[in-house]
Amino acid sequence: MAEQASQTTTIAASPDRVWAIAADVERYPEWAKDVKDVIVRARDAQGRPLEVEFRASALGRSTHYTLGYDYSMAPEVLAWRLIRGDIMRTVDGAYHFSPMTDGGTEVRYDLVIELVVPLPGFVKRRAEVRILNTVRELKARAELS
Repeated sequence: MAEQASQTTTIAASPDRVWAIAADVERYPEWAKDVKDVIVRARDAQGRPLEVEFRASALGRSTHYTLGYDYSMAPEVLAWRLIRGDIMRTVDGAYHFSPMTDGGTEVRYDLVIELVVPLPGFVKRRAEVRILNTVRELKARAELS
């Protein structure tokens, strides 16, 4: 059964800056702690990554998965879906970027994940917290001067 998680945060940076960081998947290993390697397998006509292979830390091991990115609602939404993965059946999600009156950005991170092998509840919760940490890492990166 797929698990759903969502987290919202405010970032003291413009939506353009936050979008640029989130959409620059090739630089994720610089700021997303669990992402170890990124290979762009395909790009769209604008040069944006369409199919991206990741190697990441997950549940005490290394995992490989490939995501397909959707820019149809850019720059308000950056969405992705799992194309293939070694321990996951589903990894579908999106960043939703909303401008705030103070010039900052509200970011909502939605994720649906289903693993090939069911996990005990406490392990799932620990994994969810690590995944949602990506939002905090995005915030830290965007708020750097």
